[in-house]
Amino acid sequence: MKKQVTAALQMFLIAGLLGACTGMPAQDPSKARRMAESNVELGIAYMRQGELETALMKLNRALEQDPKLPSAHHSIAILYDRLGNAALSEEHYQTTLRLNPNESKAHNNYGRFLCSKGRYPEAEEHFIKAASNPLYTDIPGALTNAGICANRISDWNKAEHFFRQALEHDPEYARALLQMVGVTYNTGNYLSARAYLERFKGAASHDAESLWLGVRIEDALGDNNASSSYALLLKNKFPDTRQAKALKEWENERRSR
Repeated sequence: MKKQVTAALQMFLIAGLLGACTGMPAQDPSKARRMAESNVELGIAYMRQGELETALMKLNRALEQDPKLPSAHHSIAILYDRLGNAALSEEHYQTTLRLNPNESKAHNNYGRFLCSKGRYPEAEEHFIKAASNPLYTDIPGALTNAGICANRISDWNKAEHFFRQALEHDPEYARALLQMVGVTYNTGNYLSARAYLERFKGAASHDAESLWLGVRIEDALGDNNASSSYALLLKNKFPDTRQAKALKEWENERRSR
């Protein structure tokens, strides 16, 4: 009889525990997503500060909280690329776009990733997808990236096409203007290159690349004073750049002729 009572008591306790378990509310999915989104924001902030290990920890935590959050996959894809892990970076880019095929920023960034790996046709597809979304806030950037990718295989016509499209969206988009300076110079259209360089100067401050282009454009047009002026600015403002080094080699070569 005592054994029967003990067995019955055990069964009662087990039943009570099972009932308590089934009565416990499951984690609220919306709360989990909010927590994941907060960790994504923290991860991005740590990335910007260069604290990549902490950023990785936060983004992995976000993915644990919500494995289907596109922004978490997108952010960690960027981080893995910075860390030199191309395989994981691509895996998370692809997951981002599987979860949200219309994420233009991810298309643009994935395109840049692919372009850096020499996968130009694939990269171009993603840049075009990004730019085809009228709600995307950086259409000129995506088109400029497509042109830069075409530049890498010296397809000047395609590059110019994309840069012109970018400037149709934003006539003062400095990146596209500078790229147009380079394309028109490379194709021997020096007067157009000068004109685009003037437009660039109106939209942004000179950098080492624009000054180096200015040196060669004005030299090609026979304006030695303007060429020398650009050269002096490059030496004074950006003395340690590869453009300044190229200028020095260019000047030495001209002297030895």
